Amino acid sequence: MKARLVPVYFAEGRDQDFDRQLSILKNLLAEDVSFCDPVPLGDPVPQDSDAVIFPQFLGEAYHMVDEFKAIDLPILVVTSEFGTVLMWDWEICSYLRSEGINTIAPYSLEQTRKACRALGVKRELNSTKFLVFQDNPGVGMQSEIFKRFYWFEDECIQRMIDKFGIQLVKKSYKQFAGRAMSISDEKADDVIGEWLVNTGDITTRQLRSAVKIYIALSEELDNDPSIRAVGINCLNESRFSDTTPCLAWSMLYEERRLIWGCEADIMSMITKYLLHNSLGMPIMMTNLYPFLMGQAALAHERIPHFPEVETAPEDHILAAHCGYLGVLPTSFATEWALRKKVLAIVDDNATAIDGRLPEGPMTLAKIQPTLQSLMVMEGSIEGYVQYPDSDCLTGGVLRISDGYKLVNNVASHHYLLMTGHQLSDIQMLGQIFDLGIDIV
Repeated sequence: MKARLVPVYFAEGRDQDFDRQLSILKNLLAEDVSFCDPVPLGDPVPQDSDAVIFPQFLGEAYHMVDEFKAIDLPILVVTSEFGTVLMWDWEICSYLRSEGINTIAPYSLEQTRKACRALGVKRELNSTKFLVFQDNPGVGMQSEIFKRFYWFEDECIQRMIDKFGIQLVKKSYKQFAGRAMSISDEKADDVIGEWLVNTGDITTRQLRSAVKIYIALSEELDNDPSIRAVGINCLNESRFSDTTPCLAWSMLYEERRLIWGCEADIMSMITKYLLHNSLGMPIMMTNLYPFLMGQAALAHERIPHFPEVETAPEDHILAAHCGYLGVLPTSFATEWALRKKVLAIVDDNATAIDGRLPEGPMTLAKIQPTLQSLMVMEGSIEGYVQYPDSDCLTGGVLRISDGYKLVNNVASHHYLLMTGHQLSDIQMLGQIFDLGIDIV
């Protein structure tokens, strides 16, 4: 969905320079922006607008603080022909910030486009549904663990609705899984023939079951296009299904760019939705096992020790989920295969994705419980480690700058892992979505 931007000019300053720059911006941002008619600073902006944009800054800004404060939308300053802020406009931006006026002054055209996409995402949230399949979260496998998770609480759901405007739709996982299992083998085989999937050593029945989940989910999405993220309480209530949705999440992302939620974790879903749809980087959810957690982490993954690292083990994390790094689509991965299930709590017919993100710079992020801030950590994917006969057949080794700060402030064992260093762009998103940024 395109963002609706209102160009704003200084009453005495609308001239050929303003009109020329606005024309440039219309061309540069055509894919992401619908421009309203320009208005002078101080006049009301059209309703149903997402932000204002200043194609031109003038020294009059120092004398119009009240007019700036009256703008209750994000303020973009894009004053160069290259789709960025001009360097000499830093003075005005700094002055306005000192007066409590939030300005977004992108330093690259790509960042400007990301800001506009984020504004479009913010607009789209008001017509977006998150669908989760669950029956009685916490009752089932490992109930002593799952009853602790905030994302199943009504308070969490209400805060998300209040903050972002989404609708949350709940449906029965038991009924959904039964419907998926009733799909004919022939229909599953037709779909399998349309996809090229590296299936490793899984059986025909395992592949068919995984694809039937994809077919059943596709039917749900076809019936309601406003559903843009789906989660399933696939581990805790695994007794309802003969498989897991891992392959379906990969297929539906590649086909529809669907945002998925392992374990019906809506906190991970909203974090992923905001970050990926705004910034476009590869992103996935995984479990964090900081080396500082010692035996509490090792016992859960059934591994004897953390991998050896050259320096600062306290700043390292083992990342693993459901036996491997976690669910990631094929287009994100340097290596990818569908394999037999690893965890004992799912059906023996279930499958899991064994995939790897590129080694190198990475970012971790997760929205905090009050939905007022994001916790963000930059670091690197140092490599991968494998532990035979464990719950971590392939895990990622991550390094961050301060492991102690992590364990003292971490929001969840679920975090979103992204390729590249994304902090600067995420800070910009914080301005758009009214989220504080807590940096580790």
